Amino acid sequence: MGAYQKVYEFAASAGALEGYVYPKERVDPRSLLRWVDQLVARYEGLPAEVRQEFQALCDGTLGRAIQSLRPSLGEDDEVIQKLKKMVMGKLPLSYNDFGHGR
Repeated sequence: MGAYQKVYEFAASAGALEGYVYPKERVDPRSLLRWVDQLVARYEGLPAEVRQEFQALCDGTLGRAIQSLRPSLGEDDEVIQKLKKMVMGKLPLSYNDFGHGR
């Protein structure tokens, strides 16, 4: 496992934990769009070879987020569509599919 992948795995796990303990009924859809826009900008700002190093892990983390948000936002929501642009592989089967990308 490369250095970038280790850093990403830690950060993604920490972010996922934060998201997991945050009450879903308090999620503000307007803040999600700003958050996802910033995430997309950071993702696109990374060199392709760096993204390639952690892409499978990214697919899992963002894929689980997509699966969590689909029921409340719907498949065609802008947030879902932007998140999907950062997933290059198959989506995890559910929001709790933690075997994805390994």
